[in-house]
Amino acid sequence: MSLATDEFVFLRDLVALHSGNVIPRRHTAMLEQRLMPVAGNAGAVDVHSLIRQLRQSTDRSLSERVAQAATVNETRFFRDPSLFQSLQNTVLPEIIRRNRSRRQNRIWSAACSSGQEPYSVAMLIHEHFPELSDWDVKIVASDLCEPMLQRVREGRYSRLEIDRGLTRPQLMRHFARVGNCWQINPDLQDLIDVRQVNLVHRWSYIGHFDLVLLRNALVYFKSETRTDILKRLRGTLRPDGYLFI
Repeated sequence: MSLATDEFVFLRDLVALHSGNVIPRRHTAMLEQRLMPVAGNAGAVDVHSLIRQLRQSTDRSLSERVAQAATVNETRFFRDPSLFQSLQNTVLPEIIRRNRSRRQNRIWSAACSSGQEPYSVAMLIHEHFPELSDWDVKIVASDLCEPMLQRVREGRYSRLEIDRGLTRPQLMRHFARVGNCWQINPDLQDLIDVRQVNLVHRWSYIGHFDLVLLRNALVYFKSETRTDILKRLRGTLRPDGYLFI
């Protein structure tokens, strides 16, 4: 049974409150599908029962699980080749030139989902910038959703995920076969610093960055939320840093 209008509005407002994501009415079926596992884990027989439980409960963790489940987690390796060409040909060489004296490079992949973006940047660095091997390089990978962050920590991907964006040489160079999955090499995992960050809320200090990647995320927020996030992101960038949106 489809959600009633008041049920959808309740869920839409709850998700917006906790994550900033604005869910259009046409995505009702997708929302119901994503919330079925949450309902089961909460002891509710269906999404309608979950909504009644949410209305009666003061359990913030349940509301946050609902918001996380409703978040879009679409990603793939080397998504948008023009971005990575720009990083390789212009942005990273410029950052290296500027930071040569302090030998440090800080990158933030915000809203990173299951980690394909930060690991793509790590692969790019290993393949094309060997001079950074003795630099202090760190890529902060952040997301709202803890299950996604656990996947980043594990660095393990299915054959389907591997086939979305990776070449055969990249797969052989940076991954090891583990059963039916592929495990990214430890030298790349060592570059990744996993953090849970809710972009809508004030985040604690996580450093100053030469490069911030915030792509395919702002589209889900209201205009005023985007403006607030971008203002706060500006405070994390070094004066000569780069922001990709």
